[in-house]
Amino acid sequence: MKFTTQRETLLRPLQAVAGVVERRQTMPILANFLLVAKDNQLSATATDLEVELVATTEIDVATPGEITVPGRKLLDICRALPDGAKVNVSTKADRLVVQSGRSRFTLSTLAATDFPSVEDIQPQQSLKMSQKDCKRLLDKTHFAMAHQDVRYYLNGLLLDISDSWIRAVATDGHRLALCEMPLDGQKPTAQQVIVPRKGVLELQRLLGDEGEIEMAIGANHVRIQVANIRFTSKLVDGRFPEYDRVIPSSPRFNLLTDCETLKKALQRAAILSNEKYRGIRFGLAQNLLRIQAHNPEQEEAEEELEVEYDGEAMEIGFNVNYLLDALGSVEADKAELLLTDTNSSCLIQEPGMEHCKYVVMPMRL
Repeated sequence: MKFTTQRETLLRPLQAVAGVVERRQTMPILANFLLVAKDNQLSATATDLEVELVATTEIDVATPGEITVPGRKLLDICRALPDGAKVNVSTKADRLVVQSGRSRFTLSTLAATDFPSVEDIQPQQSLKMSQKDCKRLLDKTHFAMAHQDVRYYLNGLLLDISDSWIRAVATDGHRLALCEMPLDGQKPTAQQVIVPRKGVLELQRLLGDEGEIEMAIGANHVRIQVANIRFTSKLVDGRFPEYDRVIPSSPRFNLLTDCETLKKALQRAAILSNEKYRGIRFGLAQNLLRIQAHNPEQEEAEEELEVEYDGEAMEIGFNVNYLLDALGSVEADKAELLLTDTNSSCLIQEPGMEHCKYVVMPMRL
């Protein structure tokens, strides 16, 4: 294998796929990138056996070939080269040689034939949407995914596809985030798939605000083409909870407040909340919200806010981080908190907008 290119041309695909490579590997070859040079094109592939990323770029190929090479080291070398530097890459015996100006690097390699590849996906259906819309679905919900939960199906994001809508839903059992958008002009088949946590985080990193994506969904994989990058992820084999039952259907009381004011008050109160449980107490009265927090050192914080509320007086506890995550996803100036009683979940949404909903369970204080 032998090719010549500019530093930036080589750097782009390497940066695009590097996020998949874990620091600690069960198999040495998973620390490597698969480089394939042919037809004046270079493809770089990285995988952790769950998520695979393939990025391509145009280059001048003198001798076609394929090899795997330590990913982080090659990326760090390219980053360290001067801007606009010309880079010559070639294989010599079982080594990869990178030359640029008076710099020369010789890297170990492993055979390309040993590199694990994701099985070819047999799409059951394909959807098209803008990168911006897909990114919005993930950005509005990803924070509610569980992390290393024994209920493995919660360690990911549900994509719930109906005949005209797509919903992204995440829950860790204590809170839930839901965002939906219409699939205009498309008639997909109803389907539910769970994308694993790492796949969601990588996809968020890849998506931008411009351009379209095509999402192909198979029985065990989802594949998304984002410009010159192909993302493939295994799906979580499990049944997601019936999330509709968690969303309060007829809350009794409505609290309307300025979103930024409430967030800042919660951030201040959180400073003196219990560092482990992060509990804060809401005290509700006519047009008044009192926020209280305390910790084992018997330190206390109290905030009072004027709000629009004419329901019953009540006190209810929440995890302050869960409230802040939900409010951080509200784009409007105002936030609506819908409540029933001290033992029922709180529904948070933008006034008059039901496309994004956030449910936070109460906690005992």
